[in-house]
Amino acid sequence: MTDLVVPAPGLPTVPTGTGGRFPVRRVYCVGRNYAAHAREMGHDPDREPPFFFGKPADALVTDGADTPYPPVTARLEHEVELVVALGGGGRDVPVADALGLVWGYAVGIDLTRRDLQAEAKRLGRPWDLAKGFDHSAPVGTITPAAGVEPTSGAIVLDVDGELRQSGDLADQIWSVAETIAALSRSVGLAPGDLLFTGTPDGVGPVARGSVLRGAIDGVGVVETRIV
Repeated sequence: MTDLVVPAPGLPTVPTGTGGRFPVRRVYCVGRNYAAHAREMGHDPDREPPFFFGKPADALVTDGADTPYPPVTARLEHEVELVVALGGGGRDVPVADALGLVWGYAVGIDLTRRDLQAEAKRLGRPWDLAKGFDHSAPVGTITPAAGVEPTSGAIVLDVDGELRQSGDLADQIWSVAETIAALSRSVGLAPGDLLFTGTPDGVGPVARGSVLRGAIDGVGVVETRIV
C-alpha cells in the first residue's frame, strides 16, 4: 500500500435519531424550489427545471455547534431547507424508485454570502465561494425515513426568536423523488449523499451573535449561533 504523503482528512458525519452517525460523501443543493422564493430572487418559477450546486462535505456544522461568520462578506443570509440523506445510489433513477434511496430527513440551513452571489451573477461567474464556504451548511439530526416522504408540514426559521421564514413543504415545485431523479441524470448518487431541497421565501441577513433555529414539522430542528 502506498504511504500517504499528507494525513487523510476525516469523514464528516451527522448525528441520527438512531444514535449512530451518518457519514457524508457529497452535499448537493437544489436552487429556487419554492415559487415565492424564486419570485423574491427575481425569477419566474414556472420556466425552469431544477438546477443544482454543491457544498463541500466538510462545510457541515453539526450537533448545535456555533457557526463562524465568514470573511469577505457584508451580507450573510439564511435559507432553511429540508435535507434528504441517501442510503442508496444510482444513475438515471426513475421517479418511482427515487424514494427507495432515502435513508432519512433533517433540517438544514444553506448559508449564503449574498453579496458575493450577486456579484457572481452579474459577472456570469460560478457561485462556489458564495455558497460553498467553510461552515456554510448547519444541519440537524437525521430522522430515519421509514419509507415516508414528508410532502407537507410547516418549515420555519427564527432569528433571535423572531420568525423570518415560514412556508410549507407542500409548496415545493419539485418533490423529493423528482429532485433525486433529476440529479441522478447528471451525476451518480451514492450512500452518504445529502441533498438540500430549497428554501421558502423570507431569506435575509444575520449578524454575529444571531441565534438561528430552523424547524420542519415531523422532521426536526437545527440550531446554531453565528459567532
